[in-house]
Amino acid sequence: MHRADQHPSRRALLDVTGVLVAAGLTAGCTSDSAGPGRAAPAAADTPTRIPATGRHQAGITLPQPAQGNLLAVVADLDEAVAPGPLLAELGRAISTLTAGTDPRLLGLPPGDLTVTVGVGPRLVRAAGASLPGSADLPRFSRERITPQARGGDLLIQICASDALLVPIVAAALLDQTGDRVRERWRQSGHRGTNVPIGEGRTAPRNLLGFIDGIVGPHTSAEQQRDLWLAGPPAVAGGTLAVLRRMELDLPRFAALSVAEQEAVFGRRRASGAPLSGGTVSSGPELGAKTPDGRYLVPVDAHVRRAHSAVVGTGLMLRRSYSIDEPAPGLLFISFQNDLRTFTATLTRMDTSDALLPFTTTTASGTFLILPGFDRRRPLGSQLFG
Repeated sequence: MHRADQHPSRRALLDVTGVLVAAGLTAGCTSDSAGPGRAAPAAADTPTRIPATGRHQAGITLPQPAQGNLLAVVADLDEAVAPGPLLAELGRAISTLTAGTDPRLLGLPPGDLTVTVGVGPRLVRAAGASLPGSADLPRFSRERITPQARGGDLLIQICASDALLVPIVAAALLDQTGDRVRERWRQSGHRGTNVPIGEGRTAPRNLLGFIDGIVGPHTSAEQQRDLWLAGPPAVAGGTLAVLRRMELDLPRFAALSVAEQEAVFGRRRASGAPLSGGTVSSGPELGAKTPDGRYLVPVDAHVRRAHSAVVGTGLMLRRSYSIDEPAPGLLFISFQNDLRTFTATLTRMDTSDALLPFTTTTASGTFLILPGFDRRRPLGSQLFG
């Protein structure tokens, strides 16, 4: 399996050209980098810098809301390459890039740039067969995934409000790894306009027009319970990520009436409120019925089939990024401290979820997002030290 871009700098130039064109077409759009209780900054404002170091890697819960632009790069390590030194080197490069001291930024300010690194099950199993992150994802229905787009050893997630930064940083990091890494696939994506969902939080709309990511572990207590790994020590402070790239059948969904679209999701399209009533921040009342005995939230509605209480799992921090190539769709990313949170949810959705017939998954993988790092504790040193 060989990387399609054997010359990362050339690939980066092509990506930057595409981003320049896109930036020209979307001039005047605002970013979604406003924090809770603050209005979104004007286009000329410089987003607040996000430190790369700490107990957790940036790019998961910080910044809040998430930046508008993402590039996920999935790659394999050559079997002769030791992961520890490579990850430590990547961590040092991430620190200089996010600090704005790396000349490979080409003079651009880093703004709210974040880079998040994860390792795949093969590398985790080499460090410990029973460690969180050692299990591969099972196969699910409605998948059309080539071998190259399934799994992988390394995830590099790059996010920024400035779309120009993303391919430039990717080129710098791939150049840093050299021929020790072979790229499998990459996907860029963008988040829609943010909508207030209560308690100072916002969430974007997806390509289907609905507010996305309303439910999740938002409080510190919820995140300690459902998001962050508490142990073993080698992974404490990390989390588990699932990536799924999906094509969406937009014409068929758009042909539905608004009421039919809302029945698919179990929420109002305009407000995000559950069909059982309340506001966007209200939990759906799954037992609520009409006077003639019909459930207000249909039995196959997405909000019912994926509800954590129904599935019997914890919450997952979900992010969706709209994509326009290789086909219109979304890049779904979830973070959770137990892979079963995702697998049990999708298994239940597989049996009867009204949303799934509009999706086809074309790339998939799971990764242990490494604990945070600093000068004393290099990236990956707890696992591969």
